[in-house]
Amino acid sequence: MSPDNNLKCKYVVDLEKSCLLNNFEKRGWIPTSLENGDWNFYWCAVHNLKNLFGIESTIRMNDNQLVNHFPNHYELCRKDLMVKNIKRYRKEMERNDHWLAEKDSDGNYVHLDIVPSTYLLPADYNLFAEDFKRHPNSTWIMKPCGKARGIGIFLINKLSQLKKWANARTNIPQQTTRDTYVISRYINNPLLIGGKKFDLRIYVLVTSFRPLKAYVYKMGFCRFCTVKYNHSTSDLDNLFVHLTNVSIQKNADDYNAQHGGKWTLESLRLYLSSTHGSAKTDNMFDDINWLILHSLKSVAWIMNSDKHCFEIYGFDVLIDDKLKPWLIEVNASPSLSATTANDRIMKYSVIKDALSILFYDREVPDSRADKNPPRSSFGQYELLYDEEAEKAEQEGSKPSSKKTTQRGASRLRGTGRPAPTTWK
Repeated sequence: MSPDNNLKCKYVVDLEKSCLLNNFEKRGWIPTSLENGDWNFYWCAVHNLKNLFGIESTIRMNDNQLVNHFPNHYELCRKDLMVKNIKRYRKEMERNDHWLAEKDSDGNYVHLDIVPSTYLLPADYNLFAEDFKRHPNSTWIMKPCGKARGIGIFLINKLSQLKKWANARTNIPQQTTRDTYVISRYINNPLLIGGKKFDLRIYVLVTSFRPLKAYVYKMGFCRFCTVKYNHSTSDLDNLFVHLTNVSIQKNADDYNAQHGGKWTLESLRLYLSSTHGSAKTDNMFDDINWLILHSLKSVAWIMNSDKHCFEIYGFDVLIDDKLKPWLIEVNASPSLSATTANDRIMKYSVIKDALSILFYDREVPDSRADKNPPRSSFGQYELLYDEEAEKAEQEGSKPSSKKTTQRGASRLRGTGRPAPTTWK
C-alpha cells in the first residue's frame, strides 16, 4: 500500500461488521462520511440505496466510486420477482424454440426446473387452487415477499388453512394491500443428514450483469435444523423441523452454539462422496452452478448494470434425496454476523477475496477500468461465467451444433464447476 493518503481508498459503511471493518483496516483504508461526497467505497444497506439511486437523489457518482448493490437488486432478491423473472426467462426460451426450454412427458422443464412450483398470493389464488386440487396430498410453504430470516413463514396442507389465513389478514389493523406472499410446493423429500434437514448458503460475486460476469465462492456452508425431520402433518407448525434459518434455530433447546448447526461445503462434499460416490456428488455441485447461472441470466436483461456497482449474493439452495438442487431464495444482504469462530473466518475471507477481485491492480476503484482480473486474485472464488469471453470465443470459432452445445457437454465433469466460457 502506498504511504500517500491521497491514494488510499476512503470508505463509508452502514453496517459495523467486523468482517468488513477488519478488511478495510488491513488494506489501510480511511473511514469518511457520505455527506461530504469524498468517498471511494460505500458498503451500503439496501434501505439506503434510494439515497444514491432514487429519483430525488442529487448524488452523481464519479469514476472512482463503488457501491455494493445494483440499483434494482430486488429483481432477484424479492421472492415474488425472482420467480416471476425465472418464469419469464423460461417462456422466452420457449418462444425462441431454444433447447433449454425442453420439457419431459409430464410437462416439467428438463434443463430449467430450478425452482419449486410457486404462485403469488392473492393474485394467483385460482391458479394455485387448481394446482392444489391436482395434488391434494401436497404440502405448501407460505412466505412474505419482502421479509427475511424466516419471518412470517408457515406451512399448509389444506385449502381451508389458506382461507383461514386470508380471513385473519383482513382483520389486522393497518394491513397493507402490498403485503403479498408467495406460496411454493414444499420439497417434502429433502436430503437428510443425521435425520435432519439442511440447506446450503452459497456466496456469488457479480461484477457486471451486461455483460454478465460472476464468481462463485467455494467456502459456503450448510445450515441444519435442530430437530429431526419427519413427514407428519402434525409437525407442520414446528419451525425447528422445517426452517433452517439461523435466526430461528438459535432459539431451539438443542441449538449448539459451538458449531452453530453448520457444516462447510467441503465437509458436505466429503460426506456425499463417501455415501453417494464422487461422480454423483460432482454432478450435484455442477447442477448448483447451473442453477445459479440461469437465475442470474433470468434478470440480466432487466438489471440496471451500473458500472459503479457490484453485488455479493447469498444463494439458498435445498437438496432433495435424489441430489437435485432447488433454488429457495437469493439474498442481497446475506448475514455478515458470525455465530462461530469458523463463521467469522469464512465471512472475513468472503469479503477479502471479493475486494481482491474488485481492486486487483489499484488502490481506489475505477469504473472505466478493465474488469478482467488475473486468476491469481480470485482467492477462494471461481469464475462461474464470463459472457464477454464466451462471445469472443464464439466469434473466433465455427458455430457449434446443438449436440455439442447441450448442457451436459458444456460442463467440466468431476470438478463441480462450470466451463466459464462455454455455458449457454
